[in-house]
Amino acid sequence: MQTKRQFTFTRPYDLRERLFEYACAIVRVVQDLHTQDEVARVLGTQILRAGNSAGANYEEADDGSSSADTRGKRRISLRELKEAHFRLRVVRASGYLGPEYDPVIQETLELKRIMASLVRKSAPKKKAL
Repeated sequence: MQTKRQFTFTRPYDLRERLFEYACAIVRVVQDLHTQDEVARVLGTQILRAGNSAGANYEEADDGSSSADTRGKRRISLRELKEAHFRLRVVRASGYLGPEYDPVIQETLELKRIMASLVRKSAPKKKAL
């Protein structure tokens, strides 16, 4: 029998570190999903890609060649967090994950909200007529 994982997030102020911690948690979730049937493995692979891509794109955004490039990478990070959140909810509702994984789903939601705020705040200002 598999031991239950405990997920705790330190929620560092630095978003890079927070996304790194999140990506590591996603790896552990997917390791557990890959011990189950084919559906869980396929969904797990999709969660792994989306959950890790969010942090990687955020890292790249800081090195953007322009403010538009930075905004674009942040929007990609937001899309990936939305995808990961959706798929995590699906595997949770389908019974592949138990309540011990709820902190990961909650962290995904919080990161999604933070990233959405960054994307909104970085939108170019409209010129007054």
